[in-house]
Amino acid sequence: MSRTMAEVNRLLKKTAGLINDDTSSPFEGEFRVGVDLGTADIQTIVLDADGNPLAGYMDWANVVRDGVVVDFFGASQIVREQVRRASAKLGIEIEHVSTSFPPGTDSRISTNVIEAAGLEVAGVIDEPSSVARLLQLDHAAVVDIGGGTTGTAIIEHGQVVCSRDDATGGRHITLALAGHFGIPYEEAEEMKRSGKDLALCKLATPVIAKMADIVHGHIAGMKVPAIYLTGGSCALPGFLEVFAAEFPDVEVVLPSHPLYLTPLAIASYSDVLQAREVRAG
Repeated sequence: MSRTMAEVNRLLKKTAGLINDDTSSPFEGEFRVGVDLGTADIQTIVLDADGNPLAGYMDWANVVRDGVVVDFFGASQIVREQVRRASAKLGIEIEHVSTSFPPGTDSRISTNVIEAAGLEVAGVIDEPSSVARLLQLDHAAVVDIGGGTTGTAIIEHGQVVCSRDDATGGRHITLALAGHFGIPYEEAEEMKRSGKDLALCKLATPVIAKMADIVHGHIAGMKVPAIYLTGGSCALPGFLEVFAAEFPDVEVVLPSHPLYLTPLAIASYSDVLQAREVRAG
């Protein structure tokens, strides 16, 4: 049975409120940690044993491209610093984390970064599959709009039966905006992240339609009744309407704060529970 979207949205709202908040919040009990090495950002999320968010950190970073780490040292340093901040905030010692990888890429690319940051890998899963597990889907598709790719996981009877990933993601929306306005990529990226104007989505419609076409290919012949979206680019105002229009016979679901859905799912995936180390004196 699927977890209700109201419950997932509650967790996402709490996660959003914790991002990069260093306010001391000593924690006692068991916890699990997930690290998402995205194309546009790196995130570390800490959950308690029941899956409730305790801390979250995010840095915009261009250290991963299409599933390949192009700045290995930079990625490991960001992970190390995020884990340090989470440990200090909660008064815990983080030793194990789960991580993920885009479908069709080598998972060792991600695990090598985690190990270089001085951590042990508690689990590794492809990104859309982690979301499918968090949502406890029985029969559906999870579409992860990453920075450089669109990934789809097909779920049947609660199991991922197919997972695919193809080029075209949020970076391509940014490039479309940069070309239209004649501005640098970085300025267009900031416009996309903070944009509230539906006009931006109209400019990005051909890119979004391309993403939908990719997903059509991924789910061909699968008779998928519902598609669940994740990834920061999905938060662009109007994205859902443009994307869903390409699937008139399929329910398309967009959670709140989709930027944090995959990191939350990765943290939830870990079966390794760590306990706060209590020091005498």
